[in-house]
Amino acid sequence: MNLTRVRTRVAPSPTGDPHVGTAYVALVNYCFARQHGGEFVLRIEDTDATRSTAESERVILAALRWCGLAWDEGPDVGGPFGPYRQSERSSIYASYAEKLLASGDAFKCFCTTERLEEMRVAQRAAGKAPRYDGRCLTYSAQEIARREAAGEPYVVRLRVPDEGVCVVNDLRRGPIEFEYTSVDMQVLIKSDGMPTYHLANVVDDHLMEITHVFRGEEWVSSAPKHLLLYSYFGWQPPELLHLPLLRNPDKSKLSKRKNPTGILFFRAMGYLPEALVNFLALLADPAREGEDEILDLPAIVRRFDPEHVPIGGPVFDLAKLDWLNGRYIRERLDPASFVQRVQEWAVSPERLTRVAQLAAPRIERLSDLGPLLAFLFSGRLALTAQSFESAKLDALSIRRALSLSVAEFDKLAAWNAVAIERVIGRIAAALDKKARDVARPFYVAITGSPTSIPLYDSMELLGRDLVRERLRNAIDLLGAPSKRELQEWETLLQGDEVAV
Repeated sequence: MNLTRVRTRVAPSPTGDPHVGTAYVALVNYCFARQHGGEFVLRIEDTDATRSTAESERVILAALRWCGLAWDEGPDVGGPFGPYRQSERSSIYASYAEKLLASGDAFKCFCTTERLEEMRVAQRAAGKAPRYDGRCLTYSAQEIARREAAGEPYVVRLRVPDEGVCVVNDLRRGPIEFEYTSVDMQVLIKSDGMPTYHLANVVDDHLMEITHVFRGEEWVSSAPKHLLLYSYFGWQPPELLHLPLLRNPDKSKLSKRKNPTGILFFRAMGYLPEALVNFLALLADPAREGEDEILDLPAIVRRFDPEHVPIGGPVFDLAKLDWLNGRYIRERLDPASFVQRVQEWAVSPERLTRVAQLAAPRIERLSDLGPLLAFLFSGRLALTAQSFESAKLDALSIRRALSLSVAEFDKLAAWNAVAIERVIGRIAAALDKKARDVARPFYVAITGSPTSIPLYDSMELLGRDLVRERLRNAIDLLGAPSKRELQEWETLLQGDEVAV
């Protein structure tokens, strides 16, 4: 391993709320860079223009800062290799795509969406893995020019050898072999001129002089495409290490559909950032025998060893996180520090002002605040199925409304009271119910009571992650829908525009 100079990076996509997996990957890259006196870079991979938002970027950066992970270069702090947003580097990628076209290592593909789908259906029917069949590789220069002159849209694809083996050398797993016949001819430039992740990732890592890429194991299958690009450009690829995916207790991939996964959820629940980072560090580099598992960030940096990264997916054990967090509260916080953390978590001036605006019109004594606002400072609410009994909605309608809302809330580009109200309004219309009647079970699921301070403002205050968890809990109490039921219910919303 060449350690004369170390530069690592984390490259989140600003297409949603920050996931603990992003913090997990960022922590490993941060540790390795700090351990070797190198630089840790944050790059925003926002080539998906339809889903990327400035708000998501802002929240991701804030969440990683809350975790205590500071970067040396990035879109907010600058650096010698900027810009650090891929959307601001389009001309760079276009020039490298032209080089690949000129050398014959990439080609223009004019296949329509319909033709590609027909190809995939036929391949699946024949028991083959879907893979571009190379039709446009046969086009002559004259045919390509004719199609371009006719205004036919095209993408730029990577040329992949017809035979041979690509060997991916992983620092932890060793050599991994891929037959080139199993590697797809990846799209590099989309028809709108924007690059895909694969081209932008390789170009940026090279130009930003990244020496080590530690990323999730879901990218192992993409490594041959990336190594081909490095070879075609004549560049030295970085060292690769693919981190195991975080797992639920049942060994399935950690997913927000089953468990809380958002960094903001853990902040809202009152976990200390030191405890969360400590927990993630033990997943990436388990404790040695006899070692105290309470580790501050400097200690985490000192002890990190890529050789100790587990190959099997570590289990994201919430009980273990609770235990760690409890130890931090008891052992690391004196009374003054405890009070400060509680203030930061629950009663920051901004949050308290918003709460006061919502609560003041609804109380007669200050002592009324306790029962009225308890839900804002709670985790899982003490509910039963009977809590949802309503004269306005039957049980099936309540299950439908709550279940449909989860996916619809996840689609929102911005999390605010106006957007939340629109979603519930759309669901009410789809169920042919009054909005105020549909809102009632949401009051119960979110606040624990059929009446409270304004519902949509409350949901905005709690945050998307905590709302998702409370809705999941309510749905489980009432009876989670089967996959078939959910698919049938979702057809009720088809044709409507997603609220934003």
